[in-house]
Formats: sequence, structure tokens, C-alpha cells
Amino acid sequence: MHDIITLPGLGGSAETHWQTLWERNDTRFTRFQPASWDRPELADWEQSLEQAVGRCAKPPVLVAHSLACLLVAHWATRFPSTIAGAFLVAVPDPDGANFPAEAAAFKPVPDRTLRFPSLIIASTDDPFGRLDKTQQRARAWKSGLIVLGALGHINASSGLGDWPQGRALLDAFSAGLSR
Repeated sequence: MHDIITLPGLGGSAETHWQTLWERNDTRFTRFQPASWDRPELADWEQSLEQAVGRCAKPPVLVAHSLACLLVAHWATRFPSTIAGAFLVAVPDPDGANFPAEAAAFKPVPDRTLRFPSLIIASTDDPFGRLDKTQQRARAWKSGLIVLGALGHINASSGLGDWPQGRALLDAFSAGLSR
């Protein structure tokens, strides 16, 4: 079984966010810790992710939400550390109208193939990422893509609770990864 690193987006994941609930229910989950959740600095987030990966005994699975999906793409171009795969939920569009100004350092996003297996989980009505942009990102990264329907930004505001459908998708994705 893989260790799992959760990578919340801007603001971190609140108490009712599925990432936080998954962490509470499974000891394999650990959260990476940047200096600030609210004023993200790309270099700091990359270093924090690299440190979290380095603490794992074997290549972990990354479970990223929102801005952290862009972090994974940046980190993959700068650091050679091995991960088993990346589960990327609600990839935002950095050129979209709702992209937060405080995350401008995450632009532009690398558009090259990720060097590890990846799966993007998308919603049809995500206010931070139009579906056509998410499909383009999936093609560029050579990521799998699952579109679940109208779930907003797939966060606590979406009312998903511990999001059993998402956990089943993560478990299936992880089961297909090299040990």
C-alpha cells in the first residue's frame, strides 16, 4: 500500500473538506505543509512538497485539490523525486476569470507530459475551471480524465462530506499503480 500525501489548495482544506476527512480516517494520509495556505508562494509550496515526498519510505500517491494540482505540474518539472502517481481533483484554469490573484506565481502552468501516472477528476460546473480547459490540460499532461457531473469545485461547499465516490476512485487509481 502506498503512503498518500494530501495537497490542499488555496486556504487549505477546512474541517468538512473531503481531504481533511480522509486524513482523519486513514493513517496513510499526511498533509504537506507550506508556509502559508492563504499567500501561496510557488517555490515554498514546491519545497514543502519535495520535503513531504522525501519523508515517505516508498513513492507516495499525491492527492491534490485545486491550486495544488498546478503545484504538482510545476514540482514535476523541477524535482526528480519519484512518486507513484497523482490524483488531481478540480484543476483550475489559471487564465480563468475566477483564478485568485494571490496565486499568480503558479502561472504559466507547465503543459508537458507528467512523468508519472495521473488522473484528473472534474466537475461540469466548476467555477474555477471550465471543462474544455480541463480536457486540454488532461491531454497536455497525458492524464486520465473522469468527469463526474455538476459538483461545483468538488470541495466542502459541494456538500460531498467524506466523498465516498472520490475515495473509491482514488482506491481504484492507486490499485493500478506500481508497488
